[in-house]
Amino acid sequence: MTGIVDAHHHIWRQADLPWLQGPMVPRIFGPYDAIRRDYPIEEFLADIAGSGVEKSVYVQTNWAKTGAVDEVAWVQSVADGHGWPHAIVGYADLLDGNAGETLKKQAAFPLMRGIRMQLHWHENEMYRFAASPDIFDETRFRDNLRLVADHGWSFDLQVFTSQMAGAAKLASDNPDITFILLHAGMLEDLSEPGRAAWRDGMKRLAEQPNIVSKLSGLGTFIHRNDAAHIADVVHETIAIFGDKRCLFGSNFPIEKLWTGYADLVAAYQDALSSYPEATQRAILADNATTVYRL
Repeated sequence: MTGIVDAHHHIWRQADLPWLQGPMVPRIFGPYDAIRRDYPIEEFLADIAGSGVEKSVYVQTNWAKTGAVDEVAWVQSVADGHGWPHAIVGYADLLDGNAGETLKKQAAFPLMRGIRMQLHWHENEMYRFAASPDIFDETRFRDNLRLVADHGWSFDLQVFTSQMAGAAKLASDNPDITFILLHAGMLEDLSEPGRAAWRDGMKRLAEQPNIVSKLSGLGTFIHRNDAAHIADVVHETIAIFGDKRCLFGSNFPIEKLWTGYADLVAAYQDALSSYPEATQRAILADNATTVYRL
């Protein structure tokens, strides 16, 4: 189908990203020499050519913390010049006492739609990003999250299975914020007990009507475009959240480490092929259009 919305992609300039400079910092998606370079909008548009994608959402790429406003300004300038992307999810350190000022400055840019501050913490240090597993319980974080709500923005929620109960409470305590669960809950333990724990956590998250799940980044822990794995996660997530609360995202160029854009889209389309056309359209386009106000 045409009219697909890519609800999670990145463009970047290597010079702005500390993690793309100097020695390679271990990341959960494995070695990334191939993307330690600029990934401009022109390359993204070439990657999506012929895929049916008509709109996209940029999600922050971990510039230096002091560059949170500069990142949004740069992406807005790219959109002004190219017509892409169509919405921006920026970064703000919600543990910072000056976060409110950052949000105010970001609000000057018309494509701002949300904030992502990566909260995922794992026993495996290589998978760990946040300093502790429960920073979303800290008073300053919660106070600043209320400022995100004041701007009418969503929050891209990135957590592992062990954090899902706390994340569900966070959403329950903030019913006026749409929380967008990244990468379908980041299933990293593919053992039967691991899958069962993930499934239970996803059900707890789905009990909160203001959480939706992004079907993205499913190659993150297996480092390949595996159609069977994608179909498995997609089917389980739709069964838990329903077709009105799931949306597609490519996570490009991270997934470009192991696949092409057309092949990635084809894997998701194959996974969705058994569903009614209205369900396919909802997950591939309509839900993202609503959530990110495209």
